[in-house]
Amino acid sequence: DFINFKGIPVIALCNHCDNPPCVRVCPTQATFKRKKDGLVLIDPHKCIGCRYCMAACPYGARSFNWKDPRPFLRQINPNFPTRVRGIVEKCNFCEERLARGLLPQCVEACTEKVLTFGDLNDLSSLVVKLLRTHYTIRRKPGLGTGPQVYYIVG
Repeated sequence: DFINFKGIPVIALCNHCDNPPCVRVCPTQATFKRKKDGLVLIDPHKCIGCRYCMAACPYGARSFNWKDPRPFLRQINPNFPTRVRGIVEKCNFCEERLARGLLPQCVEACTEKVLTFGDLNDLSSLVVKLLRTHYTIRRKPGLGTGPQVYYIVG
């Protein structure tokens, strides 16, 4: 976990791996890789809070809710699922926004436009064009997880 300047835990970006170890260790199949787009997601109704996925993730991209996070929200957004105590969560690229044809919130909110999101299988997409024209790295590619988040260097 990362801690922001207010001391609040912030979840590290999930790499939505091609070969996610978190999926293999989940005893309830709460963590799964969606076939249609490769997103690694968590079904909060199936999560029993065992934290095996946290131990398996080499990127530190998961967080356990020790407390109910809802009292810290200024306003409950009915379009966004609220988290509960006792389960693991992670970045899901704002799957509920993607379902409505919107970009992940971090991409939309980034005023400097340094975050890009797109389909790696769409050869005409901006993200594929950026990958073709820039030197990029991925976190810990030698582990065999196949991380699908790329960082442009330089």
